[in-house]
Amino acid sequence: MEEINIDKIIYQLTVEDLQNVANEELNRDLTESEIKLLEEKIGNYVDFYTAIRNAIIQNIT
Repeated sequence: MEEINIDKIIYQLTVEDLQNVANEELNRDLTESEIKLLEEKIGNYVDFYTAIRNAIIQNIT
């Protein structure tokens, strides 16, 4: 059986992703301090368990 790298990143957001949404919603770029704030807070808005569960159910079972 092949060894699985458990530290591999599966999904990530970039500053460009944040800036794209900010430009759509605020019509401006985010500042460095705003980006730092979002870095600390954005995970609070993502239900990772449900996202993973849905991906498994819809694609594996």
